[in-house]
Formats: sequence, structure tokens, C-alpha cells
Amino acid sequence: MAGAILAAVLLFVVIVAVTLVVRSRMVEVESLGPATASADLRIKEPEVEEVSGGVKWRLKAAQALVFEGEGRTALERISVHVFERDRTWTIVGDEGDLFQETGNVELRRNVVLTASDGLRLETSVLRWQGVEKRLWTDAPVKMTRDGTVADGTALDVRMRDEMTTLAGRVHAIFAKAPGR
Repeated sequence: MAGAILAAVLLFVVIVAVTLVVRSRMVEVESLGPATASADLRIKEPEVEEVSGGVKWRLKAAQALVFEGEGRTALERISVHVFERDRTWTIVGDEGDLFQETGNVELRRNVVLTASDGLRLETSVLRWQGVEKRLWTDAPVKMTRDGTVADGTALDVRMRDEMTTLAGRVHAIFAKAPGR
């Protein structure tokens, strides 16, 4: 009888232990952003500046995580200033990536572009392709300037051709110019 009781207690202890181990391995963990441990290099408050073809740009971020194997630098709280001979732009975003091989940049979350001529652009994703000199997004976008507001579902700016396309279901409200 004592052997049966001991066997029952041992079986109960094994079942409880297995249950605890299985449940502890099934706990879901929410990601808090990019894994800093796997980054090859971590840089606080980086600044990158480049001059090309009469255009100067400066990128600043709160933090950069360099992933050499991916050829990508993950950025947090980004600010990009672009200086051209007769105009300037400032672009900010919460996070993004700089692709080392191409120099292309993608900004995400709360992206706002402001230009010296009064243009303001708001979107959730904005990409720059350096070779094509193309600024674009396939996310909803809102553009404002001097009281005029235009909303669309995508934007494509070809700097080389000085061409801008606001695409998708476009809704625009044009402000009446003073004196007209």
C-alpha cells in the first residue's frame, strides 16, 4: 500500500512539473522593436552628411543600429535636412532604414516633410531612391500649402523630371488666393 501511495505522489509531481515547463515555454513575448543584441554596431545620435550634384543633405537620428550582414542601418527618431540652391526640406519620422549599398532611405511612422516654400506632406511611410532621385510612398498621404489641401493614397515625386503624381482616390480643396 505504501508503494502505491509513493507511486501516486511521484506521478502527481511529474505531471505538475511537466505542466509548468510546457506552460512556461508557451508564454508569448511581445517584441519591443529591433533586436539590439544582434546589431553589429550601435551608435547614439549619429549624423551623416553628403553633397552630390549641388544638393546637400544631412541625416540625424537618436540611435542607429548597424546590421552589416543585411547591409542596413535601422534608425530611430530621424531628421533629414535637404539643402538645394533655392529651397530646403526637412523630413522627420519615428523610425526607418538606411540601405548601405544603395543609399536608399525609408522612413516610417509619423513621417512629416516640410519645405521652405510652405509645402507640408504627412504620411506613414516615405522612401527615397537615390539613383532614380525618386521620393515616393504607397501609403495614404496628405499635402498642404497656403490653405490648399490634397489627400491621396500614394505619391511619386521624380526630382530629375520635376514631376509629382498624387495617386489613388485624390481629394483636393483649393484655397482662394488673396486678391483673386
